[in-house]
Amino acid sequence: MMYIAKPETAAEDIAKLNEGITKVIETEGGSVVKVEDMGKRKLAYEIKRMREGYYTLFEIEGSGKEIAELERRMRVNDTIVRFITVRVDEDRKAADKVRVKREKRQARRNSGFKKDENDVAASAQVQTEE
Repeated sequence: MMYIAKPETAAEDIAKLNEGITKVIETEGGSVVKVEDMGKRKLAYEIKRMREGYYTLFEIEGSGKEIAELERRMRVNDTIVRFITVRVDEDRKAADKVRVKREKRQARRNSGFKKDENDVAASAQVQTEE
């Protein structure tokens, strides 16, 4: 989940907001994996006559009911201008399958025919005799 807060929001207010979000997630049975404070950045387009916003990214693990509660609270919070929630577990499963397949293919390539030093020397000698 990522949210954008008003640019004039003080750093301690952002910290309190993040703390409140973490409490809601843990109360509902989820857990916060990572919180990334991205700071004040320029918006891609103007929102409510603002050109900048304070970005914060949360990586959350949970069942989904904590997300519903978070979104409800973010809708009524005047400090938050925009928020978005993206589900990534299906994408990670697909990426893990591709990674495992790639590792198996690489293991097959590595375990195949390997030339040792004697084979290399013998093949070089045969080529010079011809």
